[in-house]
Formats: sequence, structure tokens, C-alpha cells
Amino acid sequence: MPLESGGGVGFNAAMGSVGMPKGSKSVPGAGRRQQTANVLVIHGPNLNLLGEREPEIYGRTTLADIDRQLRELGDELGVTVETFQSNSEGAIVDRIQQARGKAGALLINPAGYTHTSVAIRDAVQALAVPVIEVHLSNVYRREPFRHHSTLADVAHGRIMGFGADSYLLALRAAAGLLQSAAK
Repeated sequence: MPLESGGGVGFNAAMGSVGMPKGSKSVPGAGRRQQTANVLVIHGPNLNLLGEREPEIYGRTTLADIDRQLRELGDELGVTVETFQSNSEGAIVDRIQQARGKAGALLINPAGYTHTSVAIRDAVQALAVPVIEVHLSNVYRREPFRHHSTLADVAHGRIMGFGADSYLLALRAAAGLLQSAAK
């Protein structure tokens, strides 16, 4: 199933409908859906430097740009998006724990902690909501130590290699999971 591709049938973000031609509406004159689910987005260490740090790998889009795009897409998809960034493993664990019973889904780019943090993995596992691991770059096209993820087997899925769009693809996937669970 294509995700908001150039044309044809796909995901109609404005209406949250799958399989309808983009631009069509299931109910004439219908507006945006009421926001019903919360999605927490966690950005790990050094992501506050996006746009400046290694732009040949991570691109020139800033973290503030990504957060804004996520909130805008969340509005279209009918989900509330909350973002959080920390360079501290403990702060990330604390924020995940605070989301218990509040977040319907978690998007997480653990960045450098992807390969090492059992503490973040345990917090994610205790959250008991769909989790999507996000990476800007394709970790398998990089150094071998980046190929291992402590979250891979506890995440619902992983999206990587599409730059800042990786987050938007992940949010669409999370909204779809939440919509399916609500039926």
C-alpha cells in the first residue's frame, strides 16, 4: 500500500482513509477529524544538532523543522504529537515512563543509544504501546557497529534511510496502527 505517493490510490491524510484517491472525501464537506490519540516522539542524543552536524548524512533539516512537520501531519491524521529531545539516557527513560497510560504510540530515534541502551529498551518494553524505531540514515549502509539495535525486537517496526521523512512515514504508520486498534 503506497504512502501518500505522487498520485493514484493511497493514504488520504486529510481524511485518514486508505484506498481512496487523494483529494476525495468520504463525506462531502467533512473537515478534520477530532484528535483522539497521543503520539510521543523521542529524539535521542545529538539530534538537537540536526542541520549542522554531518549534513551529508543527516541532511540540513533542523530538529525544530521536523517537530513542526510532525505536529502539522499529526493535525491532518487526527493525532496529537508531543516531541522530546535529550542527550541523557536517564532523561529519555524518565520520559518514556511518564508516557505510560498517556501515549497511544511512541516514535523513537534513540540515535547513539540504539546500539547500547538496555535501559531504554526496558522502558520501551514496559510502555506496552506500538513503538516505531526511526533513523534518518540507513544504518545498514554505515559502520558495522550501527547495524545492531537493542530495540529492534521490541519495536513494532523500524523506518530508516529517508532523512527527515523517516519521521513522517513513522507517524503515518503509528496513526494507522492506532486507527486499526480503535476499530
